[in-house]
Amino acid sequence: MVLALSMSAFGQITITINPAKTYQTIDNFAASDAWACQFVGNWPDAKKNKIADLLFSNGTDADGSPKGIGLSMWRFNIGAGSTEQGIASGIKDEWRRAESFLNADGSYDWKKQAGQVWFLKAAKTRGVQKFLGFTNSPPVKFTIDGQAYASLGKVNIAPNHYDDFASYLTTVIKGIEKISKVKFDYISPVNEPQWDWSDGGQEGCPYTNAEIAGVVKAINKTFVRDNIDSKIIIGEAGAIDYLYLKSDKPGKGYQVDDFFKPTSTNYIGNLANVAHTITAHSYFTTSPMKSSIKDRTALADCVAKINGLNFWESEYCILGDNSGDIDGNRRDLGMDAALYLASVIHNDLAVANASAWQWWTAISAYDYKDGLIYVDKNKTDGNFYASKMLWVLGNYSRFIRPGAVRIAVSSSADNRVLISAYKKDRNVVLVIVNPETNNLDIDLNTGSAFKLKYDKMYVTSSTADLKAEKISAGKIMVPGRSVVTIVGRL
Repeated sequence: MVLALSMSAFGQITITINPAKTYQTIDNFAASDAWACQFVGNWPDAKKNKIADLLFSNGTDADGSPKGIGLSMWRFNIGAGSTEQGIASGIKDEWRRAESFLNADGSYDWKKQAGQVWFLKAAKTRGVQKFLGFTNSPPVKFTIDGQAYASLGKVNIAPNHYDDFASYLTTVIKGIEKISKVKFDYISPVNEPQWDWSDGGQEGCPYTNAEIAGVVKAINKTFVRDNIDSKIIIGEAGAIDYLYLKSDKPGKGYQVDDFFKPTSTNYIGNLANVAHTITAHSYFTTSPMKSSIKDRTALADCVAKINGLNFWESEYCILGDNSGDIDGNRRDLGMDAALYLASVIHNDLAVANASAWQWWTAISAYDYKDGLIYVDKNKTDGNFYASKMLWVLGNYSRFIRPGAVRIAVSSSADNRVLISAYKKDRNVVLVIVNPETNNLDIDLNTGSAFKLKYDKMYVTSSTADLKAEKISAGKIMVPGRSVVTIVGRL
């Protein structure tokens, strides 16, 4: 099938889609509840329900435009207990502390993390089917220094507490299911193990690969014993190159081979509850475009060498100066940040072959480019502000559903126009990222091998939030500085 495009900046260009050539199967698009949901989940019902609709809804307005971005997985922060410690936690910002269900005396309080549990239930009610629980630190009861961050800059849990940590996770999984009817499909026990987490900016715990393997073995043993079928997700590397390169931090690199190559001393890929998935965060590798593509090509090649292994991009927001492309400081509710985000999602999916793409904090109270939805820093009430980053993520998450397969697509244009395509059963989704100011005029032409009927297109731009538009006579226009999703059927 050939789509003929004309654009003054490029001249006549074409896009060719080949549904017979397939790549990865998409597992999910997700975001995290850390940290604001602990408070926003206690806001007035009307406001928090509207926020939940924006994140989770698959419904549509009267004109066919989506009410929300339809995330297909939700990440729940299982807190370590810094909130209960207050200022003594060493984490100055209370919005970055987290409660723990585990009390100091060893009992459990299932009224804790109530705001987060509200969002957990809201996600399930709106059709989210997959859930992941993650820990930034083991509970303070089990840490070496009694803190939820690593004040000494090294692993903060001793091997004699690995089994305690594992039993705690089993209890949390069962307790959450009892109070919310939500089952954690996945547990991610380690977060960005390459960093030392010694500054008290948030809960955190560093690990070497050997220490991760020890913790995971303990969790797997306990899950098998307790009949927990939640899969253990490993990696959560602070940057993608830690998966396939030697780390500047001894014992923390080459994670693909270290965890999933049978000859490795840290091999855990054969454990019953370990998902055949490696995860990493896309920070610090997204600019410039040429190096972003090079890094992701190397990652995809490394993962492909392990039979059946999947890669998830499991956390991202816009941080740093990104080689001068965009500064992560300051909120940006508009298209500058959104278009940059779209390029990151595209490269992670179409170059790194990510099977899942997950944003960091769904709701932010900060002046950074770290939120899909921003809120006033108010624990009981306030205003909220949807960003264009929310809607651009929706160009992917709302239409590329779990089980969709990425298919081959090529273009005669250069990489200033980013295009990816997906199919599920007879449904086809095409996502076009147009960062240029010029409009794209597209004539949709069906090749002789098969027929495609295009139903609608959904536009995110400076004036539109996933706005639905009908496709008439196979002619569409992709506005300048926009992301457009086209849906149709084979």
